[in-house]
Amino acid sequence: MSSPFAARTSVEAVEEGMLLAPKFDAHGLIPVVTTDAATGEVLMHAYMNEAALLKTLEAGEAHYYSRSRQQLWHKGATSGLVQTVEQLLIDDDQDCLWMKVKVSGSGASCHVGYRSCFYRQISPDEGRVETDQPIALTFTETAKTFDPATVYGDAPNPTQL
Repeated sequence: MSSPFAARTSVEAVEEGMLLAPKFDAHGLIPVVTTDAATGEVLMHAYMNEAALLKTLEAGEAHYYSRSRQQLWHKGATSGLVQTVEQLLIDDDQDCLWMKVKVSGSGASCHVGYRSCFYRQISPDEGRVETDQPIALTFTETAKTFDPATVYGDAPNPTQL
């Protein structure tokens, strides 16, 4: 089966050409930054493999590759928080994607229940980095948009230690 992606034959073709020639890493993945199409808020960062990218293009809904579960993942298939693709961009050397989406339901994209996966900020350290104390985090979102236990039940948490 031939690939729907162009061959990466020259820097000029990759950077200035009119054909999609994504560069997947050694594990067959390409990073994706996903933002809210209306607000520009960063919702999440994930990865796609070739199958996930093709499925996203075909369906118009976000599909990712779950590194923890080692499988294709249709965002929202379990939670109902489907990400409809409004725009999909690729960077200059075609090794990173930026997806602008509209999220159904409560608008959340984080499996922990918050709107964004980026719900904490690294607190300013004010010169304390050299101490042996852990660096603190501060929540930027104070309320969850859904209860993960209700939505996911006994499904295994994808976060790995």
